[in-house]
Amino acid sequence: MLKKGSKLNSILTGSCPKCQEESMYVSNNMYNPNYTIKMNESCSHCGTHYKIEPSFFYGAMYVSYAVGVAFGVAAFVIFYFFLKSDLKTAFIGICGTLLGFMPIIMRLSRNIWINFFVSYDKDWKEHKH
Repeated sequence: MLKKGSKLNSILTGSCPKCQEESMYVSNNMYNPNYTIKMNESCSHCGTHYKIEPSFFYGAMYVSYAVGVAFGVAAFVIFYFFLKSDLKTAFIGICGTLLGFMPIIMRLSRNIWINFFVSYDKDWKEHKH
């Protein structure tokens, strides 16, 4: 399922979408506010530039909205149906979930966005510039 070469591997690990040899991010600690979305300029293995064009990751905001809605709906289902809480408690649970998972949602959205445009290349060593 998470084998090298799959989009899911790149999305969930935050690795370079072209070679999947290293992380796109400067730090693995996404809960450090200084490094949540701080990315390397390019991959040191295959040379892929992560910022394909200026403001490239603005498009990730749309993905972030969808991912945030998915997390919110999941939180609501868990709090309201499984934990049998009232609506007020479920709302607080949704807010807490979105706040707590915000760094994960931000990185996940960027990972999904770049994987729309860059695909894995098993022969990246031969195509390296």
